[in-house]
Amino acid sequence: MMRVLIADDHDLLRDALAQFLRQAGGITVCTEADFPAVAARLEHEGPFDLILLDLAMPGMDGLEGLRMALAANGGRPVALISGTPRAGLADAARTLGSAGFLPKTLSAAALVAAVRAMAGGAQCHPDPAGDSPGLARQLTPRELQVLEGFCQGRSNREIAADLTLAEPTVKLHAKTLCRKLGANNRTQAAMIARAAGLF
Repeated sequence: MMRVLIADDHDLLRDALAQFLRQAGGITVCTEADFPAVAARLEHEGPFDLILLDLAMPGMDGLEGLRMALAANGGRPVALISGTPRAGLADAARTLGSAGFLPKTLSAAALVAAVRAMAGGAQCHPDPAGDSPGLARQLTPRELQVLEGFCQGRSNREIAADLTLAEPTVKLHAKTLCRKLGANNRTQAAMIARAAGLF
C-alpha cells in the first residue's frame, strides 16, 4: 500500500485531493495543513512514499520547506503543488531534487497518474505556464493523435488499430513523445498533456 502525505492549507482542495487518491485504490493518504505539522509527522511516522507540499502554505518559507522535507523523507520523493506555478520556481525546485511541480488545475485522473509515477521514481514537471499551443507546436499531427490515445488510457494495440498503424510505429511515436515532453513513460506524457490543457 502506497503511503502519501498531502499538505495544503486549503481544506477543500486538500480533502478533494485526498479523496481522489483514496478512490484510486492502493493508496493510503495522510493530510496536514501546514509545514510544521508535516515536519512533526515525518519525525514520528518516518518517511512516506510521496509527499505533496503546497508551495504557499504556512511554514513553507518558499523552497526551504522542500529542502527540509527532502532531507526528512529518507530519499523518497517530495513534490510541490501550486495554484500559480511559475517557470523559475519549477526549475529551482527540480534543481533541489523535487519529484514534480504540479498545478492545482490537474484533473483527478492526471493527479492520480502523476502520484503513481512520482512514487515510482518518475519526474513530473508539466509546463508551468500551461502553454498548450506551444506544446502542440512541438508535436506532429500523428504524435498528437497518439498522445490523445495515451490520455484516453488506450493501449498501443488499440491506438494502432484506431489510426491504421503498425504497433511498432505507435511504440516509436511513444518514444519520441516522451523525449519531446520530457516524460519518462506514456503515463507521464499523458499527465503532461492534460496539465497543459491539450486534451
